[in-house]
Amino acid sequence: MTSRSATPAISTAQPEDFFQLLKPRVMSLVVFTAVTGLVAAGGNLDPVLAVIAILCIAVGAGAAGALNMALEGETDALMRRTRGRPVAAGRINRNDAMSFGVILSIFSVMLLGMTTNWLAGGLLLLTIAYYAGFYTLLLKRRTPQNIVIGGAAGAFPPVIGWAAATGHAPWQAWLLFLIIFLWTPPHSWALALYSAGDYAKAGIPMMPVARGARSTRLQILIYSLVFVPVAVAPGLLGLGGILYLVVSGVGGLAFLGLAVRLWRSRAGDLPDKAEAVGREAALYDVRVEAKPARNLFAFSILYLMALFAALLVEKLSGLGF
Repeated sequence: MTSRSATPAISTAQPEDFFQLLKPRVMSLVVFTAVTGLVAAGGNLDPVLAVIAILCIAVGAGAAGALNMALEGETDALMRRTRGRPVAAGRINRNDAMSFGVILSIFSVMLLGMTTNWLAGGLLLLTIAYYAGFYTLLLKRRTPQNIVIGGAAGAFPPVIGWAAATGHAPWQAWLLFLIIFLWTPPHSWALALYSAGDYAKAGIPMMPVARGARSTRLQILIYSLVFVPVAVAPGLLGLGGILYLVVSGVGGLAFLGLAVRLWRSRAGDLPDKAEAVGREAALYDVRVEAKPARNLFAFSILYLMALFAALLVEKLSGLGF
């Protein structure tokens, strides 16, 4: 006797779908911050081993993304920003995505540990487990502080890069960690302010859903007031030089200006704008009242990239102190 349920489904997955499992946009930021940490650390790491280390960190980040999509497929399908992802759209089944993520996790951690050192390999393993397990399974649906605590996963790459280069993780590496960690809440909550309907539909207690838009805007401002001085700190403590100090200072003032404007706005008070055509259009097509949230979200990405770019340029060119 045969039935549809007994017949294995024919996979429609394409190589592009497996690439999308790696969350390439997130991976690009991970690679950039990891490279900055590796270069800022100095050390005498062989250039070939440095390339392998960055490749391992990138693959590890992609593995965490694949595991996240495997675990969150049903939730992703409910949100316009994520419903086109391979598992959510049904192009890759959950088991295949999970297997893909596990294999890449083992490969990246073992190769990084064997080619550089096991501190770097252990930190990469911790990052994958933290994001796929602690954040995705335990935090995301249980607390509006999910992104605050879970943000540590995205803050580890510069520490891993530093450890790969030197075998150590000194305070300078953890200062870079702290910058990304404190950047994550205002960045993510700004997005959540104009995507609250999606999160509510998916049952995810992001801050605007659990505490309301007004409270979220205030918390974004508070985190921004803490984040910007920490972002400037490398320029004052010798990790960064004049270029970094200028970029972090000027960009920080702009960040605070946008945070104040968001705090004084009505962003998130009204329901989401009707869905626009295409995922990208839906992400940025917002009500007039929500534009301060969208603007802070967009600028936060630019600011973080500028911080690490300035530090990287200084270290590569010798312009730092």
